Amino acid sequence: MPKYNYTALDLQNKKLSGELDARDDDDLRRLLRAKNLVPVKYSVIVEQSTRYHMKALEVGEFSRQLAGMLASGITIVRAMEILKARDFTAKVKKIYDKMHRDVLMGYTLSEAMELQGNVFPALFVNMYASGEASGQLERVAEKMATHYEKEHRLNARAKSAMVYPMVLLGATVVAVMFLFIAVLPELFEMFQGEELPALTMFMIGLSSFLQNYWYLVIIGALILIFIVNFLLTVPKIRYQFDRFKLKMAVAGKLLKIIYTARFSRTLSSLYSSGIPMLRALEITSSIINNKYISDQFDEVIMNVRNGETLASTIESVDGFDKKLATTIMIGEETGRLDAMLESTAESFDYEAEIALDKLVQLLQPVMIVIMAVVIGTVMLSVMIPMMTMFQGVTA
Repeated sequence: MPKYNYTALDLQNKKLSGELDARDDDDLRRLLRAKNLVPVKYSVIVEQSTRYHMKALEVGEFSRQLAGMLASGITIVRAMEILKARDFTAKVKKIYDKMHRDVLMGYTLSEAMELQGNVFPALFVNMYASGEASGQLERVAEKMATHYEKEHRLNARAKSAMVYPMVLLGATVVAVMFLFIAVLPELFEMFQGEELPALTMFMIGLSSFLQNYWYLVIIGALILIFIVNFLLTVPKIRYQFDRFKLKMAVAGKLLKIIYTARFSRTLSSLYSSGIPMLRALEITSSIINNKYISDQFDEVIMNVRNGETLASTIESVDGFDKKLATTIMIGEETGRLDAMLESTAESFDYEAEIALDKLVQLLQPVMIVIMAVVIGTVMLSVMIPMMTMFQGVTA
């Protein structure tokens, strides 16, 4: 039930304030009258849990557990009561508690989700609303559980794929900083009074700068990270950055497969649950996570609304694997678009996992080469004057 903040008068006309749980305004007034209080003003307390965004794994777990309870004949109200008592984080338990209050007040489960703000993804809420309208809530819950479990697995793979390159990058930075601050200054002392090549002079200057102003390098790096993150929030810059990612020689092809998998899986879930194609396309375009591709969907939706086939409009989208349009065309011609979309989603999910593995295989040698070039350049700046000195001694 909602929590109210109220101000009321008692029998001595004394003003009192407090908080009280009530189903609605009428129930609050009834509860206050039972306490011999006359309400002066009251309002629903807006809780802060709505600022929390549930992760793909949390959404998948919620849907999986709900599907199991619905299959056992447990009502939505009882299911939410069980869920809020389970061992979740404090924020998630708070969300489930609010949802339990809302369904007790007569809201549907999808309406209760929507009342939480942006806690649940729009796709998730729309799918549950469709399941409630069609009487297939259990089936939708299972489908959404599978969808978000796959989404979590793909996200986890993407994160783990970046671990090794980031470790190599960190090792390179630490090694270079150690060389410049602890090792090179002692070596450079041997070169005093000698005529040194430009590369060595540059390294000596850089080493001296890092010794005296290393904290400025750290501050500069943090500022640079902040500026890059800020610039990527600017729509035009984000658009060009997302477009550039797709145009990269090898990585671009792999990213296209990943975006195609995400699109086909989401569209399959929406369309097979009875959501109209235009609405399904609107929702799907918002979750692709690539602005360059998403911005092309205004034209896609307009073309489908004007009677063009989905296959022909999807074929014009720059950023999807070409196989997607072909499979959609077959589905439209055979009248089995929902089945074809589901089959395509399964196929691209598998290809997306392979694409992520290939990205890792691509990044590893690139990072190793960068590390070798950086450290090799540093060592070269030391070896060139040492060899010159050795030749002068032996001459």
